[in-house]
Amino acid sequence: MLGVGAAFSFLAMMFNVPLIGGTTGHAVGGTLLALLMGPDAACISVSVALLIQAVVFGDGGILSFGANCFNMAFVLPYAGYAIYRLFAGKAATGSKRSLAAAAVGSYAGINIAAFCAALEFGIQPLLFHDAAGNALYCPYDFSVSIPAMMIPHLAVAGIVEALFTVAVFAFICKTAPDMFSRTLPVHAEKKSHVPVFALLAVLIAATPLGLLATGTAWGEWGADEIAETTVNGAALGYTPAGLANGWSLSALMPDYSLSGMNEVIAYILSAVVGVGLLLVIFRIAAGKKKKSST
Repeated sequence: MLGVGAAFSFLAMMFNVPLIGGTTGHAVGGTLLALLMGPDAACISVSVALLIQAVVFGDGGILSFGANCFNMAFVLPYAGYAIYRLFAGKAATGSKRSLAAAAVGSYAGINIAAFCAALEFGIQPLLFHDAAGNALYCPYDFSVSIPAMMIPHLAVAGIVEALFTVAVFAFICKTAPDMFSRTLPVHAEKKSHVPVFALLAVLIAATPLGLLATGTAWGEWGADEIAETTVNGAALGYTPAGLANGWSLSALMPDYSLSGMNEVIAYILSAVVGVGLLLVIFRIAAGKKKKSST
């Protein structure tokens, strides 16, 4: 089930939404997976989803993989789950109070993760700069990074995360609670898991909606974009040396595209490839675990 959870997270991150300031963002599903499987399992699932994103699709970065895992695979699910438990109390899983707590936990979780990212961005110009004072990596300090990250997440991205979490959580609680039996109550009568995989199929088919949001996510600029970023109408005007002389990876499907293929078809194909790889990876891991235990 780690693979199924990772697939939900991977697909959630493909649905880009426009944010305040002309940037984009996406849901992660970290709290959702923590509710379904526990925060430990959620940490593993989101981490592997981020790895597939970085290696196969060139999304998120290789050198920033550790920071991405810390924010989205560690901070988000653990913080979101803790806040969920605080608000849910002893309410039955899937009840109105439980779903409201899921909304609060997921909203808070992604915003706490965003705040961690804002601190990681903002500290870079203080620690890494050349003799002239030009930043080697992220050029914007806390006065820029914190509002740039937090305002869009508090206003938009957090709501998107909460809606995605509550919708999928309620769907699974109703249609296949036994699928994630370690955390959800198991009904006496086993239910078909087909609806869960049908939901994955629907999300895959709907991923092109993520193409409607234009603009680069704040802090994810390439070396060719960062010089044109602006603060208060003024462009940065230079490319930080650490980015200009950085390291790049030739991804199999960079930015979820293939040369000569229609953009929409390539995006759907990317979703299929990503989900398939995640399911296969965890299936292989489960098989090896069974062999080692016999």
